[in-house]
Amino acid sequence: MLDAIDAVDWGAIPGHPDWYEPARAARGLRALADAANLVEAAEASSLLGGGGIVHGHSASVFPAAAVATPLLLDIAEQGHPAARDAALGLVDEALSSYPHREYTRVTTSYGTTVPICCAIAHQLRARTALLAGLGKRGRALLADAAEHWRFEIRECVADTNDTAAFGTLVGCLPGGVHAVELHVGGGIAVLDEVALEYPPMDGSLEACLRVTGRRPAELPPGAVLFPAECGERVH
Repeated sequence: MLDAIDAVDWGAIPGHPDWYEPARAARGLRALADAANLVEAAEASSLLGGGGIVHGHSASVFPAAAVATPLLLDIAEQGHPAARDAALGLVDEALSSYPHREYTRVTTSYGTTVPICCAIAHQLRARTALLAGLGKRGRALLADAAEHWRFEIRECVADTNDTAAFGTLVGCLPGGVHAVELHVGGGIAVLDEVALEYPPMDGSLEACLRVTGRRPAELPPGAVLFPAECGERVH
């Protein structure tokens, strides 16, 4: 774990200059990974929660939190029980906090301008088995992560004035009509009316969304949709 923490250039990760302290991120993660009792875990958590990945007093989250989440989950899996609890608490805080303007998005393998909360949720889903085995708190994190869904378009078909978009859905898109962000080639557009037409079935991720008032050409294969409200989260 320590090698993975040290491999990150925390100073190169953008963050609000008045609040984000990269040294706290690195020191806090190392200390939490090494924590052998409740006091040490609390001290490490204070570093991370006081400017390392979040600023607890102002309920703000930094882009570094998206990078730190898989490391915190490693600590939750391998570390001392007190470190595990602290790590899960920090991830929970990061997912629910709001980022500062101009520091709201991160680059991932599935997009270059992904809302921080959606990037954290992706990391949580990637460790579903771990979190499900950590009891009520782990399952609660998975439930919260499901709200930050993501849909990747595979193909589209015109349906009168609307478009039926077929692709893969991770997370849980609620019923009803929603505003969503459409991410294509590094650009973002807002689609005002999107609804789940056919949900995934029998463990599959395949789903169909109805996009009102849009043509298939506006929704190319490989485009990714996120909840618009996630992109609007600003501290």
